[in-house]
Amino acid sequence: MVRGKFRVNSIMDHGSDVKTLKLGCVYDSTIPEDKAFQKATPWGEISMDIGNPAALEQLQIGAYVYVDFTVIPKE
Repeated sequence: MVRGKFRVNSIMDHGSDVKTLKLGCVYDSTIPEDKAFQKATPWGEISMDIGNPAALEQLQIGAYVYVDFTVIPKE
């Protein structure tokens, strides 16, 4: 598993139940944990369309999240 630390940077409202969120890699050299993530992933962006109201409620602009990537083994 690979873990990244991201921040919700923007939310685009499409006038429907679905919103587009853009998350960027954390880049704050004053926070020790962030220094480690910054070194591993100095730049990156995730863009997601989300239509789940419960998820959108948690993922407001400025929220920090861990994103875990788990490789799916080939069959």
